[in-house]
Amino acid sequence: MLTIGSITSLILLIGGSIYFTSGKSKLSVDTERLTISPVTKGPFQVTIAVNGSVMPITTIYLDAVEGGLVEAKYVEDGANLKKGDPILKLSNTDLELNLANQETAVYAAQTQMQISQNNATSNTINKLNQMADVDNAFKEAERIYKLDKHLYEQKAIGLQEYQQAVNTYEYQLNRKKLTQRILRQDTALVKQQNQQAQEQYAQMKNTLNLMRKKVADLTVRAPIDGQLTSMDSEVGQNKNKGERLGQIDVLTGYKVRVDVDEHYISQVYTGLTGTFQFADKNYTLKIKKVFPQITANKFQVDMEFVGAVPAGIRRGQTLQILLALSDETKQVLLPKGGFIEKTGGNWVFKLSEDGKTAYKVDVQLGRQSTDYYEILGGLKPGDKVITSSYDTFGDIQELILNKN
Repeated sequence: MLTIGSITSLILLIGGSIYFTSGKSKLSVDTERLTISPVTKGPFQVTIAVNGSVMPITTIYLDAVEGGLVEAKYVEDGANLKKGDPILKLSNTDLELNLANQETAVYAAQTQMQISQNNATSNTINKLNQMADVDNAFKEAERIYKLDKHLYEQKAIGLQEYQQAVNTYEYQLNRKKLTQRILRQDTALVKQQNQQAQEQYAQMKNTLNLMRKKVADLTVRAPIDGQLTSMDSEVGQNKNKGERLGQIDVLTGYKVRVDVDEHYISQVYTGLTGTFQFADKNYTLKIKKVFPQITANKFQVDMEFVGAVPAGIRRGQTLQILLALSDETKQVLLPKGGFIEKTGGNWVFKLSEDGKTAYKVDVQLGRQSTDYYEILGGLKPGDKVITSSYDTFGDIQELILNKN
């Protein structure tokens, strides 16, 4: 424990380093414990550091089109597949039974339609034969009528015989007209019935084809070339309709999914670029899509590679990206440092021209990048500023810089 004398000595020692001149409090500090940075003028760009995860350029999700039990697995997670390759097979007894019943119904409808067509054809033939008989009887009645009419005009036969020929002719004429009308109506009815039967059969065939597709969908196949990932299915498991079975990653290219703080959502849009280092080389990315949904105070963007894609990059790899939010311009710059926590960017300790002291000056900071603040006022290129933390300075107005 410190004695009263020790405490007194410590206070005197600290007090000895602080003295007052013209109303200003001063503190003697060791420059080795400070970070002194020059104010410069150079290229400036508003940038933020973000992390991105490498993802396949395209991902197709595999969902169960129909539910059922996993009957067989043909490949394992991570397999490289070609379009159409089988992945797994589901079993759905109800669906397969419905297919069998629908096939039976279609075959029955086809048979019935054929029988109806045969009956209609036979009925039409009978009516055509009947029409032929009626037409023949009409022609005979017409011949006799014309002959008797001539003979009657020549007074060769009497009125009674002539009138009988007239009556027979008119009867056969009406009979012919009636038979023709019946034949036309029958033809139209047969055509209508045949069309209805064809439409009903086509609808049943469409239903059958749909059910066959549903049963075929029980065998899950790769929709594109790619790598099977995130598959979690075992034989005997029950999978519900719409349940996620896995995904196919297209390995022909990559994109980067980036998390960005919601503070920048109004400044981020498609077309902005970012850079990152990989294997000691610089690469460029460009924002292709912005997702406006905010989750856990962050939103996401998808970035695509501009130019070459780094060799050896892998899915799931994390990249540290410098995202540019503005064009590059020349500005007066001050390196970032711990001073900002104490001053809020309103003032700094600026070194005197001889470098022996540092005093408070008001400044105005503008935009910032990952390394620099933009200086809008209070400093000029060539000035030197203490940019390390000011936490130990208290309310000191001027610093005496000691060089060892």
